[in-house]
Amino acid sequence: MYQIRIRHFISALLTTLLILGSIHSDAAGRVAVRGYNGVVASSSAIASEVGIEVLRDGGNAVDAAIATAFALAVTWPSAGNIGGGGFLVYHGADGFATTFDFREKAPLAASSDMYLDADGNVKDNSNHEGILAVGVPGTVAGLQLAHERLGSLKWKDLVEPAIRLASDGIPISWALHDDFKDSKARFDRYPSSARIFSKRDGSLYEPGDIWVQKDLASTLRRIQKIGRDGFYGGKTAQLIADFMTANGGIITLEDLQAYEAVEREPVRGSYRGYEIISMPPPSSGGIVLVEMLNILEGFDLKAMGHNSAAYLHVLTETMRRAYADRANYLGDPDFNEDMPLDRLTSKEHAELLRKSIDMAQKSQSDPARFAQLYESGQTTHFSVVDKDGNMVSLTYTLEWSYGSHIVVEGAGFLLNNEMGDFNAQPGITDERGRIGTEANLIRPEQRMLSSMTPTIVARDGVPVFATGTPGGKTIINTTLQTILNVIDHDMTIAEAIEAGRIHHQWLPDVTAVEKRAMSPDTRSIYEQFGHPVRDVGDIGAAMGVYHDLETGVFSGAADSRAEDGGAVSY
Repeated sequence: MYQIRIRHFISALLTTLLILGSIHSDAAGRVAVRGYNGVVASSSAIASEVGIEVLRDGGNAVDAAIATAFALAVTWPSAGNIGGGGFLVYHGADGFATTFDFREKAPLAASSDMYLDADGNVKDNSNHEGILAVGVPGTVAGLQLAHERLGSLKWKDLVEPAIRLASDGIPISWALHDDFKDSKARFDRYPSSARIFSKRDGSLYEPGDIWVQKDLASTLRRIQKIGRDGFYGGKTAQLIADFMTANGGIITLEDLQAYEAVEREPVRGSYRGYEIISMPPPSSGGIVLVEMLNILEGFDLKAMGHNSAAYLHVLTETMRRAYADRANYLGDPDFNEDMPLDRLTSKEHAELLRKSIDMAQKSQSDPARFAQLYESGQTTHFSVVDKDGNMVSLTYTLEWSYGSHIVVEGAGFLLNNEMGDFNAQPGITDERGRIGTEANLIRPEQRMLSSMTPTIVARDGVPVFATGTPGGKTIINTTLQTILNVIDHDMTIAEAIEAGRIHHQWLPDVTAVEKRAMSPDTRSIYEQFGHPVRDVGDIGAAMGVYHDLETGVFSGAADSRAEDGGAVSY
């Protein structure tokens, strides 16, 4: 019965998409969707509908998250994936909270100098481009571990909607059309990729065309049948290993079979009476977020006014200090046992940093002390709340948009290029943004540092809202500002997500500013503090869900910055 309903709903949704081109829910603005039984907000309206159907069938927030994640691997291939990795934060209505780390790992044959030439420079951007940039994927293992711990419906039923979407096909939206067009030259470097992302004659898919992914459907069926062993063993693993061997890669069957996702204790903080539950290392997000909130708790942000010059000055100086700590201390906890996490998230450390902020002028960023490694902004996030108030916040990625742009021959899915998130040049840290600190050097089986910040905010042990975003290094600051908008500025979840944002990351010493974030007068005053400003387009694409504990109403919003995004409730 479940599969029949899924087929009917997908058929109806595809018909609607063909007529409209792309669905935008009311949440793609300042009005949240609302309901009494749950909400899913993601970068793909189709994937959000899949998650809602699971909730309708009696599934919980984790079930809906798993189904949504697999659906995104079909409908949002720029970041939705089974060839990448990420993080999941869970907070139950009963107060129990946990996290799942399924970040990619360096292969066993990896080494700290694997990308360097004889002069110690990175060769041909090889840590970001090509087959050697691929880390061992973690998504399938992470989703299965979450299901084993907290799922309630059968695994096969959660993978089925994604199989149906891949085998029956989805309509090409304008966003997918534009992405495929922009990436065509990269896809065409690899015959296995060109066959997936172009028509048989090599031409582009046009909006409204039905895009069928038969190889991906077959891979998903193997995962459906035997879980993680359908990816890390058997035919899929052999396809990956053979493809690596044929193309000069170093991931082996041993790498795949050895991969394990990890359940970790959340990073916990507090802010104005709310509890902050976020992701620990190898994500830097939770530590940096809590550190920034601790600093900001000592300022009357509401009195300053949202996005006033004084408010943005305080935010910038807070970001500057926390991102400096990020660069110096954080990495994979399995390889860095002495990270001072308790100190970084302490109120005492925040007080010292707060006292160093000059309310009349900016601080200086010293490139001799710290630098920031480039991290791609192409990630995806979704948030889920079920009828009981359990919440999931999940962020995962392929690194660049479409990752390595390399599809595994015969398997139909893209590989990540996450090895670029390691420090590629040991000991070299400079004003160009290179960083060579010890904590994030390449080591076999180490997980690379990440900025992904899936977060749940609770009160008295009950989850109130979940948020997160793509955006590379900007992720932490987008999540921060969304939380401040709700707690300090009394915004709805939709208003909080849509509001203009800024970003500063210590180095380069410049503030990225969305056009909607500052009026001309505010910008003039802000620049008088000494802050250099760089105009940018969109910063992130946040997805959030909210539970009004007084009325029992759930609401959700998908950032309008995500063209195909949608929040769905029932």
